[in-house]
Amino acid sequence: IDPTLGVRRPCRVMILVNPHSGRGQALHLFTGHMQGMLTEAAVPYTLVITEHQNHAREVVRKADLSQWDALVIMSGDGLLFEVINGLMEREDWREAIQTPLGILPGGSGNALAASVHHYSQSPPAWNEELLLSCGFMLCKGLVGSLDLVSVHLASRQRLFSFLSLAWGFVADVDIESEKYRHVGAIRFLMGTLVRLASLRVYQGKLAYLPVKEVDGKARVLVDSLLPDLDQPVPESWTVVREEDFVLVLAIYQSHLAEDLWTAPGAMADDGLIHLFYVTAGISRPALLRLFLAMEKGAHMACGCPHLVYEKVKALRLEPVSPQGMITVDGEMVEYGPVQAQIHPGLHHPPTAW
Repeated sequence: IDPTLGVRRPCRVMILVNPHSGRGQALHLFTGHMQGMLTEAAVPYTLVITEHQNHAREVVRKADLSQWDALVIMSGDGLLFEVINGLMEREDWREAIQTPLGILPGGSGNALAASVHHYSQSPPAWNEELLLSCGFMLCKGLVGSLDLVSVHLASRQRLFSFLSLAWGFVADVDIESEKYRHVGAIRFLMGTLVRLASLRVYQGKLAYLPVKEVDGKARVLVDSLLPDLDQPVPESWTVVREEDFVLVLAIYQSHLAEDLWTAPGAMADDGLIHLFYVTAGISRPALLRLFLAMEKGAHMACGCPHLVYEKVKALRLEPVSPQGMITVDGEMVEYGPVQAQIHPGLHHPPTAW
């Protein structure tokens, strides 16, 4: 995000709104806060209200993208996950994924919106303030590139992810806290406290390719760093000795939620997967301290011996525990072996629309 860039006013913006996201207020927030701002800034838009899961995915998969200067999501992170995967399913995906994408926070997580706001070097903001900040960036037409991560599941399905891959505590909280959706962003705190009360340990195998092994930016979509899931990982990979985990979290943006500054050093296009894992043996109070410290990005300074952080280009996770949840960008995916590789700057739109 470079404020010095010359900006051409966008002509046509498609805004996809999920009316059920967060506390079901996305449409109300749009009409109350965004509509006037976009009109004032002379940004013409077409509103598309999603009617069911994967509606947005279908819309962008079939859309004539030459008609649109930008696609904007007013929702939580789940709708952007749909849009990115819809674009990547097109035959012209190479061009399609360069369409400028915008995010207006209307969900309960809003991780990418919080990250983009953070990258703009603005002071921290939440709720409506965060929405207005993202709205201003949209009206100015500021565009930056974004790393995407290719995720392979055991069924050979491939997904594209912009935010995170999680297993264990974080994935459980994300999915189990859905029932508290009506309370908004505090649902994650409630889910954390509930899950802390019955803390689980998950058995599995984790391996990763450290950053120093790979250089250069690949613009092709061959997952050259990943062997088949049924093949052993290459010798250049690090195999984690521990096999009892409380959580494994691979994140590629700075924020996991509006109030969780999880990867303080992350940038939108740094070409890195920021891998965090917490090994078994951590106490409940110590784990709670980590999450509370994460609000200010201070969790690495806690000196917790169970918390490990690595910068990686690729990783593989093989759960051994028969039950558990894996999420990609907060959405539950098939449980089983999974591996992922970063594609630096894959979403690399023109610098100004």
